[in-house]
Amino acid sequence: MTSRRDVLAASLMLPLAPLQGRAADAESLIRAGGVVVAFRHALAPGTFDPPGFTLGDCSTQRNLNDEGRAQARRIGAWFQSRALQPAAVRSSPWCRCIDTATLAFGRAEPWAPLGSPRGNPASSRSPHLQQLRQALVAAASQRGRFEVWVTHMFVLSDLTGGGSGSGEGIVLRAGADGGVEVLARLPPA
Repeated sequence: MTSRRDVLAASLMLPLAPLQGRAADAESLIRAGGVVVAFRHALAPGTFDPPGFTLGDCSTQRNLNDEGRAQARRIGAWFQSRALQPAAVRSSPWCRCIDTATLAFGRAEPWAPLGSPRGNPASSRSPHLQQLRQALVAAASQRGRFEVWVTHMFVLSDLTGGGSGSGEGIVLRAGADGGVEVLARLPPA
């Protein structure tokens, strides 16, 4: 018998795995380690960056608003209230991602593979996706430890095949086949 959820997933052409997992399930997975919690940056109103933006100059980019900054702090509070400390916090070099990571976790290591692929042909994104997959494999061997990545909707979509909301976390693990497994989602804070 086909469930309503199966029909919904099929109609949206989404895999079932991303629709599974509540925050409590995510907490258990994170605590066990060997995973990456990948976040789409917190709320930064608008779409895309203005023409002529510069990565090193936040005044030229689309940035977090007050609600986005509060959202990032709530993400951090959720982890802190559960005594969950990431082994590493990597971020896209875009200001909205660095700000999300810093407000939530107090630190951010800019990492180019998490950068927005906007304007880059798919062929130039392939090496970044490969680096992300390799980093997932490395994280999988870290039992009891987890990493946090803060990135963009496009990167998460390329990596997982699905969408994400601003401030949403996705618990990822490297699959045995070298693919990416979506284990659970943390709803936006």
